[in-house]
Amino acid sequence: MPHTRTPLSHFLIQKMQERHGHGTLTMLIDDVANACKMIHNQVNHGALLGALGSAGSENIQGETQKKLDVLSNEIFIHTCEYGGEVAAMASEEMDDVYNLPEEYVRGKYMLVFDPLDGSSNIDVNVSVGSIFSILRAPDGVANPSASDFLQPGTSQVCAGYALYGPSTMLVLSTGDGVNGFTLDQNTGIFFLTHPSMTIPVDTREFAINASNMRFWEEPVKRYVQECLDGKDGVRGENFNMRWIASMVAEVHRILTRGGIFMYPLDEKMKKSGATGKLRLLYEANPMGMIIEQAGGAATTGYERILEIKPTNLHQRVPVILGSKNEVDRVTRYHTEG
Repeated sequence: MPHTRTPLSHFLIQKMQERHGHGTLTMLIDDVANACKMIHNQVNHGALLGALGSAGSENIQGETQKKLDVLSNEIFIHTCEYGGEVAAMASEEMDDVYNLPEEYVRGKYMLVFDPLDGSSNIDVNVSVGSIFSILRAPDGVANPSASDFLQPGTSQVCAGYALYGPSTMLVLSTGDGVNGFTLDQNTGIFFLTHPSMTIPVDTREFAINASNMRFWEEPVKRYVQECLDGKDGVRGENFNMRWIASMVAEVHRILTRGGIFMYPLDEKMKKSGATGKLRLLYEANPMGMIIEQAGGAATTGYERILEIKPTNLHQRVPVILGSKNEVDRVTRYHTEG
């Protein structure tokens, strides 16, 4: 019996034809999908391939890299560098921009990615993922520099993530909604399974690392305390709290049933000179685009994430995203002082 679902490749071709495009973006997304399939295989086999544990190195943020962090980064580069779609790439795991070998054809896009989000969960077999963003390269520049990547999130051509969970999914947006594809492991094909994903504007579920409560700013403390007070409090509703420590898994839950995810700026970060925990280019911007395209909202508490003009490749920002009415409430608490 033939498969009746739409393959990712057919979906992308249809979108290209609707926009009278030339297929370059379609080919790049297909390359990214292939990279995610290979990472899925590594994650899926784990210890059987000797891929678990520390790599014995640190990334530019001073974080210990897992073996799969390094391997996933290499997979993204080698899968996406030779097709003629990209001019350069930037990754959370690399200090600087990756420019292509001289003999490779340069394309009109730049790829930004977090090759393995939530990698602290790898060794305990909890869901992890990959996050990516596609930007336009400047005209006439053969080897884009870091400054060329410093574009606000509103400039993203495409954003997406892969979730390596009980099933592997690829979720993406090219600016006209959000669609989810599930990997059929028998055929190696991503099929459209979650068309036109939307986020309910209201929710009774929030995700935050409560161990940092003593460091939170007052607006966040106020919001979380109201949720914890439940029916006896000013909200008059009971809330559920979740925390997976994998942004991909947190965002995917919000896309499928609503919710709010918060990684706010806190006093501990301020004392260390940090401006947030999550990376603007590799995490906040692509996830912000997906959330907004699904009808949600994404802010720092004070401003829309997608409007921030980046100042460096590894800039960090506070992140509050999810169901619009709850995000708006937290933002209002911040602006009220």
